[in-house]
Amino acid sequence: EEDVAFIRLQFCDIFGHPKNLAITAAQLERALNHECIFDASAISGFRDTLHELYLYPDLNTFDVFPWRPQTGKVARMFCNLAQGDGTPFEGDSRLVLNRVLQDAEKMGYYFEIMPEPEFFLFHTDDDGCPTTITHEDAGFFDVAPADLAENVRRDIILTLEEMGFDIYGSHHELSPAQHEIDFAPGNAAKIADQMQTFKMAVKTIAKKHGLHASFMPKPKAEVNGSGLHLNISCRDRFGKNLFCLDSDRNQLSDTARHFAAGLLAHAPGITLVTNPLVNSYKRLISGFDAPTKIYWTDILANRSAVVNVPQRRGDQTCIEFRSPDGACNDYLAFALCLASGLDGVKNSLEPPKLIHENLSGKSDREISAMNIDVLPETLGEALECYQKDSLVRNIMGDLIYEEYLQAKQKEWGEFRAVVTNWEIENYLQKY
Repeated sequence: EEDVAFIRLQFCDIFGHPKNLAITAAQLERALNHECIFDASAISGFRDTLHELYLYPDLNTFDVFPWRPQTGKVARMFCNLAQGDGTPFEGDSRLVLNRVLQDAEKMGYYFEIMPEPEFFLFHTDDDGCPTTITHEDAGFFDVAPADLAENVRRDIILTLEEMGFDIYGSHHELSPAQHEIDFAPGNAAKIADQMQTFKMAVKTIAKKHGLHASFMPKPKAEVNGSGLHLNISCRDRFGKNLFCLDSDRNQLSDTARHFAAGLLAHAPGITLVTNPLVNSYKRLISGFDAPTKIYWTDILANRSAVVNVPQRRGDQTCIEFRSPDGACNDYLAFALCLASGLDGVKNSLEPPKLIHENLSGKSDREISAMNIDVLPETLGEALECYQKDSLVRNIMGDLIYEEYLQAKQKEWGEFRAVVTNWEIENYLQKY
C-alpha cells in the first residue's frame, strides 16, 4: 500500500549510535520469521560477542521515512536483539529500558517522558564538512529575520508529524544557532525510539538546507551548551498522575518526593551515561544556565539545580531532570533515570528540603555552605562515581556496564594525553 521498496531493521550500539540492516520488501517474510542475522563482533560494545545475533523486528515501530524517495519508499522497524536460541541479547540497550519499565509496571507505575532536546545548526565548509560558523546572532525565542533557521525547524517538525510525532512546540534557544524542539509527553519506551528517529531527522533535514545539525553538548566555549531536559511523570494503570497530591503544601505526593530523592542520590553515578563525552563537562559549568548542583527546586531561575519541579500541577505534575545531554544513549539514560527514581520509591528515600528560594545570585561557595553537593566536573570524576554506584551495574547488566566502562576509560585516557591549544597559548612562552 505504501510502495515501500526497502526496510531498515534498526537497532543501536551501547553508545546510542543507530545501526541497521537494510532489506528489500521481498525479504520481509524472512525478517518477520527472525531469520535476519548479523556479525555482532563488529559493533561497538558488542565485540566480545562470539556468535551472530538475530534481529527481532517490533512491528509497532514500522514507519516510512518521509525524506526518502516517494517511489520505492524506505521504511524502518526497530528491532530487539536475540541470540541463536532466542534468548535476549544482554548488550541490547532497548532491552535494558524495557526491563526497567516492566519492573515499574509490576509496582503499578507507568512512566511518561517529555524530552526537550537542544541542538545547533552550523554552516558547512566548501567540502561539506561541519564547522561551528553561523551567520546569525539570534537569542531566546527570537523570530525571523533574526532567527535564520525558522524554516529549517518548520520542515523538521512537519517531517516528524508526518511520522506520527506529537510535538509541543519549538523555538530559538539562548545561543546563536541554537534551537529546541519539545516533545509532548509519551510512553517512555516509545519516546526513546522516537529520539533515535528525531536525531536522524534533524540531521537529514538540516543537510537538505545546507547546514550541519549537532547535538554536541558544548561546540563553542563562549556560549551556552545544549542539554536534553527530561520531564518525567508517573501514572497508575488508570492514567491517574501519581506525582500529584493536592493536600500537600507543594502539591507533591510521597511517590514524587521519593522519586526525586532517588534521582538526587544516584545523579553522580549515572552522569557518565547521561553525559557521556569529555565535552559534556564543558557544558556542566557555572554561568551557562547548566545544572551543576545536586538539589531540587521549584524556582525556574535556579538553573544550577539538577532536578526541577515545574509549576504545572494536577494531571500535568512532573519532575524535570536537567543534566542529560543529547549525546547520550537515550535507552540507557532513560532506564537509569527511571531506575534511580524507582529506587527512591522502593526504599522510601527522603529528599533534602525543596528549595523555594532563588539561588541564582549566590556564589558557588554560598551554595556549598548549604550542604549541596556538585555533579562530576570531568569525565574522569564521572567514571569514579559510575563505579561506586551499584545500581548502575544492576540496571545495565555486566556486559554493557563493563564495555561502557572500558570505552570511557580509554576516551578519558586519550583526552588527558592531548596537549591543547589553551596550554600552548598560556604556558609555552612563560615556561
